[in-house]
Amino acid sequence: MSRVVIKAENISKQYRLGLVGTGTVRDDFKRWWHSVQGKDNPFLKIGEANDRSSKGESDYVWSLQDINFEINQGDSVGIIGRNGAGKSTLLKILSQVTQPTTGKIYTKGRIASLLEVGTGFHPEMTGRENIYLNGAILGMRKQEITRKFDEIVAFSGVERYIDTPVKRYSSGMYVRLAFAVAAHLESEILIVDEVLAVGDADFQKKCLGKMNEVSQGEGRTVLFVSHNMAAVKSLCSKAIVLENGLIKKMDLVENAVAYYLSGNSETQNQKAFGIEYDKPEFALHQISVNPVGKSEEEVLDEYQEIEINAHFTLKNEKNKLHVTFVLNNELGEALFTFSHINSGVNLKQGLNKIKCKLPKGFLNIGTYYLNFYVIESGKSTLFVEKDIMVFNIQEGQRSMGSWMGKEPGFIKPVFDWSIE
Repeated sequence: MSRVVIKAENISKQYRLGLVGTGTVRDDFKRWWHSVQGKDNPFLKIGEANDRSSKGESDYVWSLQDINFEINQGDSVGIIGRNGAGKSTLLKILSQVTQPTTGKIYTKGRIASLLEVGTGFHPEMTGRENIYLNGAILGMRKQEITRKFDEIVAFSGVERYIDTPVKRYSSGMYVRLAFAVAAHLESEILIVDEVLAVGDADFQKKCLGKMNEVSQGEGRTVLFVSHNMAAVKSLCSKAIVLENGLIKKMDLVENAVAYYLSGNSETQNQKAFGIEYDKPEFALHQISVNPVGKSEEEVLDEYQEIEINAHFTLKNEKNKLHVTFVLNNELGEALFTFSHINSGVNLKQGLNKIKCKLPKGFLNIGTYYLNFYVIESGKSTLFVEKDIMVFNIQEGQRSMGSWMGKEPGFIKPVFDWSIE
C-alpha cells in the first residue's frame, strides 16, 4: 500500500503582472470554459522565470515551473528559499487556496493550513466561535472539536480572551490561536508558513515541539516554510530548496540547508578580488584559507592547523584601519569574531599581507562562512562583505573502530590535559 500522501506532477503557476483578465468578456469566458473542461488556458503565454531582482520584458511571470515531488505519510519536509522563490505559492496550491496553471496535485487526507496570520478566521467572531468554524471547515463533527477544545485553548495561552472577537487580538495572539487550532484538530497533513516568526521565542519553541510530536508521535505529515535554518533542521528530515520558481535540490535536510546557505556556489579556499574592491582608503586583493605550510589547493581537515590570509593595500597610513573577521556556521550563526587589533600587529601604508592561525583541530567538520570587515578608528565600519568566502572542513584520518561521524558542536579545541 502506497504511503504517498502528497504528489505534485509538473506543477507550474503563472501570474500576469498589472491588469488581471484577458481584456475582453468573451476571452475571459473562453478561459473559464476551458478550465471547467480540464483543459489548459488557451491564452497561456510564455513567461519569464520568477527573478524578482531583475526587470523583465514580459507581463507574465512563472512563480513556479515544473515542480515534481512525492511526500510520504509521517514525513517532515522543510521548504526553503529566498523571498520570492515560490514557497508560499506552492503551499497555497497544496492547500487548494489557488489552482496551478498547469499540472496536477494529489493529496490524501485532510489538510490544516496556517499560511498567514489569521488564516481561516472571521474577524467578527470570537476565538471560541473560530475554533468551531475551523474544525467544521476541516470536516470535523462538533463533538470532535469539543473534545479538543480545552487542549487548544490551553496551548494557545489566550484563555482570557477566548470570548472576544479576534479582530481585537494582537498579531501574536492571532497566530497563537490559529496555530493551536491547526495543530490540534485531526488533520492528516499540517502546512505551516513563516507565521511563527510573529510569536515570541517561548511560543516558537512550543510550536516546534508540537510539530515534532505531530510528525513523529502521531505519524502526520508536516510541511514547514521558514527562514530559520536551525528550526528547519531541528524539525524536518528532508527539505526542498526553491529558487526562482524551480526546485534546485530535494535532499536530506542537512544537505539541502548547506546547499541553500552556500548560495548555490561551490566552496573555495582562495578568492581574488577585482576593481570593485578598490576603495579610496584601501584595496582588497585576495583572501585564502589553507593548512599551515600547505597551498590553498589542499583539503582542510579537522586535525590541521589552519591559516587565514588577507592581502590588501592601505592607501594612507593616517587612516587608522583594522581588519575584522566573523566566522559563521552553516546555520548562519556567528561562532566568533577575530581581529589583529589586540595582537600588536598594525597595518602600514602600502601592501599588507596579514595572517591568522587557528589552532590544530579547532574547527569541527562542516561548512563555514567568513564575513570581512574594515573598521575605521576602532568604532565605525568602513566596509563589510558578508559570506566573502565559504570553505569546508573535512573529516580527517581516523583509525578503524573509532567514531566516524561528526561530533557535536561547531568547534573542537584541543585543550591541555594531565593526570595525577
